[in-house]
Amino acid sequence: MERAKKSSASSRAGLVLPWVAFLQLVLMAGSGLVGVDALRFEVPAAATKCIAEEIQPNVLVLGDYSVVSAGDASHRITVKVTSPYGQQLYFQENVQVGQFGFTTKEGGNFMACFWMQNAPQTLTISLDLDWKTGVAAKDWEDIAKKDKLDGMEVELRKLEEAVESIHAEMLYLRDREKEMRNINEVTNARVAWFSIMSLFICLSVAGWQLWHLKSFFERKKLL
Repeated sequence: MERAKKSSASSRAGLVLPWVAFLQLVLMAGSGLVGVDALRFEVPAAATKCIAEEIQPNVLVLGDYSVVSAGDASHRITVKVTSPYGQQLYFQENVQVGQFGFTTKEGGNFMACFWMQNAPQTLTISLDLDWKTGVAAKDWEDIAKKDKLDGMEVELRKLEEAVESIHAEMLYLRDREKEMRNINEVTNARVAWFSIMSLFICLSVAGWQLWHLKSFFERKKLL
């Protein structure tokens, strides 16, 4: 009897583990479609460095930035994050480390710009930026504690939100493609009408020139 129970438990465990591995693989594949961008780049004192990403509406965005080797007090930056329509979403002056977060209200290119003020022109610093969007930007440990979820339920919740995010991204791209197609059709129609009008004007000018030459030759009695 005990052997049967052990065999049944081991068989269930053998079935659950492959599903957990499968869900983790799917979640890892889906996380490539939602934003997870960690990068290091240089910010020269004489220029402004901007990082932009196209994001759809109603998406959580979280960014962590820090100056590398920030022991020197002069290694401080100013950070400004703007929406596609130029609205200022975040601004900090003379900082070495910080975090910005917001939920997008419209789709488009969101831009984070970094520069130094009152720094030597030859100075160049390195900056780490961890830019997360969608599922990757959420604090899943806090969600698990608040909703009392175990590890499997958290992975399922991540997978569900990743699938929803991918679906919303596909709909957003479809709408953008439709918008671009409409713009191309309108542009092609305007170009066609412009070509027809240009041809009509050229023919009219050519006809007027012929009439004028004919009248001139008739006045000079050359015809």
